Amino acid sequence: MTGSVLVVTVALVASAALAPPIASTPASNGSATTLVGVQSTTTDGRVAALGPRGGERWSYANAASYHDVTPLPNGTVLATFVAHDARPCGPYEAPCSRTGVRIVDPKPEPHVVFEWAFPVRTSKNSEVHDAELLPSGELLVADMDRERVFTVAPNGTVTWQWSASSFYDAPPDPTKTDWLHINDVDRVAEGRYLVSVRNANQLVVVERGEGVVDVINEDGDPRVLNKQHNPQMLGPDAVLVADSENDRVVELHERNGEWEVAWQVDSAGGVRFDWPRDADRLPNGNTLVTDSRNNRVVELNASGDAVWSARVPTVPYEADRPPGEYPAGDPYESDGSTGVGAEGAGSAGGPLGSGDLPVFSYLVDSARHVVALPYWLSGWHLALGSGASVAFLAGLVLFVRSE
Repeated sequence: MTGSVLVVTVALVASAALAPPIASTPASNGSATTLVGVQSTTTDGRVAALGPRGGERWSYANAASYHDVTPLPNGTVLATFVAHDARPCGPYEAPCSRTGVRIVDPKPEPHVVFEWAFPVRTSKNSEVHDAELLPSGELLVADMDRERVFTVAPNGTVTWQWSASSFYDAPPDPTKTDWLHINDVDRVAEGRYLVSVRNANQLVVVERGEGVVDVINEDGDPRVLNKQHNPQMLGPDAVLVADSENDRVVELHERNGEWEVAWQVDSAGGVRFDWPRDADRLPNGNTLVTDSRNNRVVELNASGDAVWSARVPTVPYEADRPPGEYPAGDPYESDGSTGVGAEGAGSAGGPLGSGDLPVFSYLVDSARHVVALPYWLSGWHLALGSGASVAFLAGLVLFVRSE
């Protein structure tokens, strides 16, 4: 029995000692603040502002979760959120969930200076994941609850909307099922918006007055995009995407009418990505990645090497640095070959497996949604621990019977 405990203990200690560190080193642009929307499932979500060495400069909670965060020119932060136990609830029974946007002013102490929200049936898969202020003063919103994108004037009036049911076959009531999970919308030109349709494995470009004018990954091939988050248009023929269920970040370029992998990376600092949900090309040419289940934000150069990283418990969703996601940095040059030689990068366009034990790895991944686990903990550790527990109990039973 003692031997089983010793084996598990040695395995855990060795894994922790040999794991590459997630170091906090100075950001490449000196005094940069990195804003993070933290979804969390164990405590309140929060907006966190990290200093150049990864330390928290300030944070603001008071919501079940936060998702998109955008620095505004006056120093405030636009953040999307969902709150439990809210009122009023419109057609739903109180208390309900409410989702929308807040503007948080960090000075003198973090506080909300503006809030716009609406009631939803549930806080799960109905929350607003993304919003941005347009030059017109309107708010552009990705509405997962009704599967649409729309703009709203400062007085709360909806001024335009595109419903996904005009392009996709819709269920009777999209508010009762996680149909498409529209999780991101970006203004990419006047009256033209890039929309992430997660459950279809597609990105669509929607133009006001025209509807869908372009589709990236028309076949919904999961080897190209698999339940992606937070795409960033780098130019008319280049897009950067957090390819979440493929556990990689990928840059796609359009060539001869087809979107192909030009650059990808599936790890940083010797640690494989685990459900990355944001990737931004910074003005300095690096890429800022939110590695959600590893509870970290990491900055990579074009070679895929980590130049900065910070721990962010638990379940960070999106990260931004001033002046924001746009203007984006330049796309990486590509000669048309598949992928780049980043640490452990897989073949272009394919799902990237970890080689873990399927059942035990699934249990560990599920637990990461609930608690901040060490990033080096894997399905193998759980399997070893389970085996040791069985051996311990069997030994205990034999001991009791021998008495």
